[in-house]
Amino acid sequence: MSAQSALKSTFRSLSNRNYRLFFAGQLVSNTGSWMQRIAQDWLVLALTHSGIALGVVSALQFLPILLLSVWGGALADRYRKRIMLIITQSAMGVLALALGLLTVTGVVTVWQIYLFALALGAVAALDTPARQSFVVEMVGPEQLQNAVSLNSANFNLGRVVGPAVAGVMIGLFSSEVAGSGWVFLINAVSYVAVVTGIAAIRPRELLPAKRIERRRGQQIEGFRYLRTRPDLLAVLATVLVFGTFGLNFPVLLPLFTTRVFHSGASAYGLLSAIMAVGSLTGALLAARRGTSRIRVILGGALAFGALEVISAMMPDFATFAVLLLLTGIAALTVATTANSVIQTTVVPQLRGRVMGVYLLVFMGGTPIGSPLVGWMAGLVGVRWTLAFCGVATALCAISAAYVLAWRTDQRILASVTRRPHVAVVPRTA
Repeated sequence: MSAQSALKSTFRSLSNRNYRLFFAGQLVSNTGSWMQRIAQDWLVLALTHSGIALGVVSALQFLPILLLSVWGGALADRYRKRIMLIITQSAMGVLALALGLLTVTGVVTVWQIYLFALALGAVAALDTPARQSFVVEMVGPEQLQNAVSLNSANFNLGRVVGPAVAGVMIGLFSSEVAGSGWVFLINAVSYVAVVTGIAAIRPRELLPAKRIERRRGQQIEGFRYLRTRPDLLAVLATVLVFGTFGLNFPVLLPLFTTRVFHSGASAYGLLSAIMAVGSLTGALLAARRGTSRIRVILGGALAFGALEVISAMMPDFATFAVLLLLTGIAALTVATTANSVIQTTVVPQLRGRVMGVYLLVFMGGTPIGSPLVGWMAGLVGVRWTLAFCGVATALCAISAAYVLAWRTDQRILASVTRRPHVAVVPRTA
């Protein structure tokens, strides 16, 4: 395959006008959101000097996922996703604006950051199932794998640019608090781009699934469906441990920066950007693949866990950064492939609700994992905590692979035993 054809294959979903608008708006918004994430973490650290406080903020931001994501998935199956996204993205912009004004005026307190993290998480719990299941309506099932991978690449391109810009901006101000406030305000402006892009999408060119009527028990239908899919249950189990423990870098990277490498905000932004480069690479590699396989998820999770353990042993900033790059590639291989497998193999009328369950599993463990990881970092040290997270992820991937292999063996054995026995007649002289 030539370089030109490979490039065309990687970005083939962008030939769709509606998806191009969506992609462009998300790129601006993702960059602003990652700027805010870095600034928020650094602001909490500047105000509290506490790893536990970082974990609490992260937990509060993801706590609504436990309560609202499945309901958000039901709403996505019931209403027009495009209108839902305009409302939720506008609400996120307003929240960023309010937090920015409180911060630049110098009146922000930790409890206010906690409150805004909780509110942002509530909006995100409604936004994410609709946004992820909206992709197939723009590009169709044939291009879904590619579009989901490009969404991940978009997200991680924002992770490359956003942390670097945020780190520089915060460093420009004599007060880290004021610098963080201006980052929040810039993020608020970025939501104008995504809302404008979604509003410009042509509804007549969409391929929406049939909307469901409101009735009792809708929210648990996704769980009932997944009970019939042991393959997807294995994916969700791996994603649960991967998201709860493996992906706690927002808690661990600031602590590695300050306590292990004794550096500041710029170094933290650099580490975040380096991992994002790896994640971007993993997403683009996934975009070139035509199909998604469960074995890629399990193999990627095993590699991710091993890389986290090795990263925890690195003696200096440079070697740690190199391992972080490889860890980012493995992380996005897992996340992107799992998202694609879930979306491409479910019944269309259940896609929103199943994605709500996926979001619950992938991000809902963070309210438990983040404070626990922050507490462990203070108790046994940052390096041991990162190694524990890697071991947990790798062991879960191995266990899921074993269970799937065992179920396959049992199914083959059952099919053999159900066959009618053929009598063997001995040969006579």
